[in-house]
Amino acid sequence: MLLDKGITYDVFLGLGSNLGDRGENLNRAIDKIEERIGEVLTTSAFYVTDPVGFQSDNQFLNAVCEVKTSLRPMELLQRTQEIEQDMGRTSKTENHTFRDRIIDIDLLLFDDKVFENEKLVVPHPHLHERAFVLLPLAEIAGDYVHPVLHKSINQLKSELD
Repeated sequence: MLLDKGITYDVFLGLGSNLGDRGENLNRAIDKIEERIGEVLTTSAFYVTDPVGFQSDNQFLNAVCEVKTSLRPMELLQRTQEIEQDMGRTSKTENHTFRDRIIDIDLLLFDDKVFENEKLVVPHPHLHERAFVLLPLAEIAGDYVHPVLHKSINQLKSELD
């Protein structure tokens, strides 16, 4: 994927928190995204969801935000990881198992681009399988067409239902 410097891209970021004041954690992450990544155009409602892929007594609060950015995918990944670390996140997994986290920021969609290397796959490879992503994403971008599956977010959400 070749991207020109100076061009802005429309990206969707998935946010999640299941530790501490979850709502405050999401709001702080959105503020930091605005400061370090680009203009936050819209944010979904916050959704309470059960953990996926691991056991925990702590439910998640999830949201999706749409951001206008001039960052390229790997720069964007680096900035989201810096925000996570600044907010107290130390690692994504422990012994290859997901665990509770103060904040999680995932790059879901990057314009209509497809990108893959050893550190990042866009669109997010599990986006279409996860209600905690599809519900808030459909709220703010239901007509957006997945660039690999060629279905709208609303279609993917209804297939998951």
